[in-house]
Amino acid sequence: MGLTAQPGIMEIALYQGGASHIDGVSDVIKLSSNENPYGASRRATDAFRQAAGNLHLYPSTDHKELREAIGQVHEMDPARIICGVGSDEIISFLCYAFAGPETEVLYPEHGFSMYRISALAAGAIPVVAPETNRQVDVDLLLDAVTDRTRLVFLANPANPTGTMVAETELARLAEGLPENCLLVLDGAYAEYVDGFDAGRALIDAHDNVFMTRTFSKIYGLGGLRVGWGYGPEEIIEILNRVRGPFNLSGPALATAEAAMRDQGFVARCRSENTRLKSFLSDSLSAIGVPSDPAFGNFILARFQNEEEAVACDAYLKTKGLIVRLVKGYRLPDCLRITIGDETACKRVVTAISEFKGRS
Repeated sequence: MGLTAQPGIMEIALYQGGASHIDGVSDVIKLSSNENPYGASRRATDAFRQAAGNLHLYPSTDHKELREAIGQVHEMDPARIICGVGSDEIISFLCYAFAGPETEVLYPEHGFSMYRISALAAGAIPVVAPETNRQVDVDLLLDAVTDRTRLVFLANPANPTGTMVAETELARLAEGLPENCLLVLDGAYAEYVDGFDAGRALIDAHDNVFMTRTFSKIYGLGGLRVGWGYGPEEIIEILNRVRGPFNLSGPALATAEAAMRDQGFVARCRSENTRLKSFLSDSLSAIGVPSDPAFGNFILARFQNEEEAVACDAYLKTKGLIVRLVKGYRLPDCLRITIGDETACKRVVTAISEFKGRS
């Protein structure tokens, strides 16, 4: 073929989603993609069914109703909100709009893989800053900033480590960046932290801070792919120029709006996640599998070495449990385990106890 891809494209490794089945094993529980074990709220699923009657109609291009629902719940100006196909698309918009050839996109050592992918797709140079014991280090991030840095991505809580940066440290990071560099706070797991505003106050105080959010996690809408971003109105206007006019379907918009307005469901999911996360982390720690304090809907279980982590993953599969190896995130001795329902968490503890007893 005479055609060649743009520089950077062939450096992108194909994304590997979490597996969902195991050959020859029944009664499988998937704990590899940080999905909500309780699904979506009834109000959301009812809205999806009702939307089926309008499949012949084009969706709105301005997402007005969804942006207004988000604004009401989070006390934000809807004019400063943009909606996308998951937060992944918002991340891509940011790279297309503000990065490019000869610029740099910075993110922490164990940062979400889409930061690198979107940077390369935009022709930019991905730059990795070291972390300290799986914790984002603001000083090391600032040390990695150059005059070519245009975007700094930071997930808080982080994926896959589950750790969190204090708001005072986030403020120090924002204040230490040059004006032509945008700090992007990825809040995919923010709803799991009670009372956390995901950096909204920081955004309102700076012209170069932005947040991304998603409906794929606590809202249980991963199958519909809906995300959103919030930031200065000038940035929203720029991003809307690269956003496709019909990037979200009518059913996705209607379902996400209903989900956003059902904050009672969100509160119940957060409460159960907190309870079962404590049970899982404490139980595994007691049998010699520690994890850092985690703030999302998963824990990062640490093993003695890569060999033990791989062996445990294989053993869990024999028990119908799918978790996530995270060697690709520079954590070869770890398994990321989604917090499932009570039955799932107890099965994980039993299976890893059996594995540790055999090794």
